[in-house]
Amino acid sequence: MKKRRFWTRKQWCSGILLAFFLAAQTFVLSGCGNDPAATSQEESDNLVIATSFYPMYIMVLNVTQDIPGVEAVNVTGTVTGCLHDYQLTTNDLKKIHKAQILVVNGAHMESFLDQVIAQQPELKIVDASEGIELIEDNHHEKNAHIWVSISLAMEQVQNIADQLAATDPNNAQGYQSNAQNYIRKLEELKSEMHAQLDSLEDRNIVTFHEAFPYFAQEFGLNIVATVEREPGSEPVAAELKETIDIIRQSGVRAIFVEPQYSTKAAETIATETGAQVYTLDPAVTGPEEPEAYIEIMNRNLQVLLEALGS
Repeated sequence: MKKRRFWTRKQWCSGILLAFFLAAQTFVLSGCGNDPAATSQEESDNLVIATSFYPMYIMVLNVTQDIPGVEAVNVTGTVTGCLHDYQLTTNDLKKIHKAQILVVNGAHMESFLDQVIAQQPELKIVDASEGIELIEDNHHEKNAHIWVSISLAMEQVQNIADQLAATDPNNAQGYQSNAQNYIRKLEELKSEMHAQLDSLEDRNIVTFHEAFPYFAQEFGLNIVATVEREPGSEPVAAELKETIDIIRQSGVRAIFVEPQYSTKAAETIATETGAQVYTLDPAVTGPEEPEAYIEIMNRNLQVLLEALGS
C-alpha cells in the first residue's frame, strides 16, 4: 500500500502563497480589474490647467467651460487675495506638479513664477498680461491689477483663449467660442456700468491700496489717496495724517476698503474726516463659479452709486 504523504505546516503555507501569487499574476496579465498602467493613461489624458489665483481661475473656468477632458484647478485657493510676496505652500506645488499648463496674471504679480519654472521647466506658462500696456503706481512700479478693469479683463480672457488654443489645438475652437461668449457678457457689464457711472458728479475717491487704478481709469474716477502705501502693511502715523489732510482738502466723501483686508486704518481716517467707509471688491476672492466676476462688479456698481450719488 502506497504511503500517504502529509505536508508540514511550513510546506502548506508555502503552497498557499505560491498559489496566491500565480493567481494574482494571471489576474493582472488577463486585464481583469484596474490596470495601473491604464489608470495612469486615463489620468494623463486629462489636460490639467492650473491658475495662479482667483481672477485667473474665473477666466479659465469660462474659457474651458464644457470642454471634455480639460480640468481647471486654482493653485492658491480662493481666499488668498492678491499675491503680493506670496510664498507657495507644499499643497500649491503639488497642484502645479499635476498640471501641464499654468495660467498667470503676469506683470510681476506672481513673484514665485521663477521658482516654478526652475522646478518644472516643461510647464507651459500662459501669460494673461501679454501685450497689455501697464500703468505705474505711486512707487513708480508697474501696476499688476489689470483684471479689475473690465476692458482689460476682456483682453486677458482673449489672451488666455489664444494661448490655450495654440497649446491644445484639438480644443482651439471650444476655447475661442467660450471666450467670445464670456467677452460678450463682459461688454454688457461694462456698458451698463458706464451708463450709470458716467453721469456722477462726485468722482474723487480714496481706495484701500493700489488695486483700482485701472478700474478708476476706465470709469473716470480720481483716486486722491490710498490707505495702505504697502500692501499688507498698516499705515504709520505720518501716512495716516497725510491721508487725513488730503481728504479734508479735497472734500472726499467715500473711503473704499476691500473685503480681504482689515478696515481698522480706514475707520480711523473716517472718524477724523467725516468720510464714509464703503467696500469695493477687487475680485480676488469669491465663489468658484463662472459668473462670479460679473456678480462682484455688479455689487461694486451699486456701492459706487450709493457712495458717490447725490
